[in-house]
Amino acid sequence: MDVVTTVAGDVAVTVVQHRRRGTALERAILEAAWTELASVGYAHLTMDGVAARAGTSKGVLYRRWRNRAQLVLAALRQNRPMLSGEVPDTGSLRGDVLGLLRRVDTGLEAIGPATVFGLLDELTTEPDALTYLWASQTGADTMRAILEAAAARGEVRLQGITPLVATVPLVLFRHELLVTRGLVPDEVVVAIVDEVFLPLVRRVGGVTPRRARRAPTAIGRA
Repeated sequence: MDVVTTVAGDVAVTVVQHRRRGTALERAILEAAWTELASVGYAHLTMDGVAARAGTSKGVLYRRWRNRAQLVLAALRQNRPMLSGEVPDTGSLRGDVLGLLRRVDTGLEAIGPATVFGLLDELTTEPDALTYLWASQTGADTMRAILEAAAARGEVRLQGITPLVATVPLVLFRHELLVTRGLVPDEVVVAIVDEVFLPLVRRVGGVTPRRARRAPTAIGRA
């Protein structure tokens, strides 16, 4: 049993608790960070506040995450994954890609612009931060699953569709978000799919009439 005293602002908090280790401790910290984010907002979130809420010390947090941005990002990935989860299955390539981009946009709106752009400002100065923030491998896996489902329906041939082509919708969505520093309007999401991605896929992969639908696929968290 441990007695831990932490300070959040001007308030000292003493917690008596059984020792937590490994994944149990990490899960508790991420839940505390998620609750603290909802309570005070990103601008006012501190490592001291999260440590107090989790009943641990600030040093424990810093041994796992270099700064608050990395901590909050990990909490977001645990509590509100956007690119992972069930792959959209609308019955068409267009519908699936629109569904994925709209899910990301809805997730960003729920998180809040202040948190999104606070993370962007802090994380883009770190090596490989954008890769971490956008979970690019998970996005690529999700787009590949969407295209494989489209191929199974007879909508497209996978030959010629490189990983770069497959992730064009996500790259353009990210570009729009970074340049405008605002949520991506639905008309822009539709334009990304209808004016760029589908014509590109038709050119390099060929589109044929649709056939049978495929069961949904699950992708790991991001």
